[in-house]
Amino acid sequence: MSESVDPGVGEAVTTGPESAVETTEGDVLVEVEDLRTYYDDDSLFGAPVKAVDGVTFDVRRGETLGLVGESGCGKTTLGRTLVRLERPTDGRVLFDDIDVTTLSGEALKEWRRNAQIVFQDPDSSLNDRMTVGEIVREPLDVAGWRSAEERRERVRNLLDTVGLQEEHYFRYPHQFSGGQRQRVGIARALALNPEFIVLDEPVSALDVSVQAKILNLLEDLQDEFGLTYLLIAHDLSVVRHICDRVAVMYLGHLMEIGDTEELFADPANPYTHSLLSAIPEPDPTARKQRITLRGTPPNPRDPPTGCPFTTRCPAKIRPEEFADVGDELWERVEVFREVLRERNRADLSVRQRVKRLLGRRTQYDDVDEVITDLFDDAPVDVPEELRGHIGEAADRVRAGNPGKAVAYTDDAFSSVCDTEKPAYYAVSGSGRESFCHRHGGGYESVDDVVERKRSNDGLDV
Repeated sequence: MSESVDPGVGEAVTTGPESAVETTEGDVLVEVEDLRTYYDDDSLFGAPVKAVDGVTFDVRRGETLGLVGESGCGKTTLGRTLVRLERPTDGRVLFDDIDVTTLSGEALKEWRRNAQIVFQDPDSSLNDRMTVGEIVREPLDVAGWRSAEERRERVRNLLDTVGLQEEHYFRYPHQFSGGQRQRVGIARALALNPEFIVLDEPVSALDVSVQAKILNLLEDLQDEFGLTYLLIAHDLSVVRHICDRVAVMYLGHLMEIGDTEELFADPANPYTHSLLSAIPEPDPTARKQRITLRGTPPNPRDPPTGCPFTTRCPAKIRPEEFADVGDELWERVEVFREVLRERNRADLSVRQRVKRLLGRRTQYDDVDEVITDLFDDAPVDVPEELRGHIGEAADRVRAGNPGKAVAYTDDAFSSVCDTEKPAYYAVSGSGRESFCHRHGGGYESVDDVVERKRSNDGLDV
């Protein structure tokens, strides 16, 4: 990572998350620089799936970094790429200043002693045909660690370390409970005494009481062996309990990263606001105004050109000419744009494709009902200029050219959020950073936009 001074709040940090945080020699164990992992990159059938798309962050020695985000955002792919279970498309992963993306053969095998992973599902990650002793001993066998007797003794010690009994050595995975199987997975990960462990949803399949035992075990092991964790999780209460810092991921990008308590107490990014608003309240009588996001994440084969969150963001910046349009009406414009994008991406039959080529409408090209629902029945007046743009786009759809309709609405309604990727901005004095244009100055703050919308009987967009 390049050296830089800690910027002031609201200043862009162009080198990526956490690059502005000064660290002394040895503080950083893993450095991730512009990492990209694409699937079907050489496919003849379309664009690749951009599972991880330009991610930069550090993992400090001895810390637990949480990685959160909704399903499909790229968390597991990122974790698997860090331990080289997936091959990155581009970028670097520096482990104690060694670029592990370039390693192969014996060098990669030797490095894997230092980086392990605990998988989400202990049932599928353990071989039912092997005893627990064989499962935990396998990494030692592969690495050629010492003598056979010393390996067996090492396994017995590991089983004791994770709270299992010596007689469990000869049992099979199906003879254990879910929590015990996860302990076996943890023992296997510890076999070669690694420095860095990726924990991929290690407690999501367990009931609450067992979750607590496994989390306490992981904390004890970290203290005892000086481990560094990347914890991938959906349960935000678990993340808040165990993590020193949190990285929030969406559509292959990091949206915000920083100290756990700061991030939970004062989220900066619009996506972080929406995630935290979904945390259940322990009081069943409490009324919580949630941020319910519109639609689903975009297709990772065709992500937005600008901010990855632009199609669902409740704090999206508008074009200046439409700044006075009310929030509710503008949300209807965004829904209309999303409908056009979906219809343009629809998988058409050969007959439907021929119809479009001949300028005839298909079942995907009837927008009259959409316009009636969104604008003709709107509870507010639609300005003539706005209605004119909607009509022009609709004419292109009716002519069998939804792609031209998308291009027209992009030109008419796009803002900086649609056209330019944001920078990472410092949002506190302790190095927390957020990937959002609103932190760049000249715009209403994220907090003000979200609070204004929440005051209107909650936010449902």
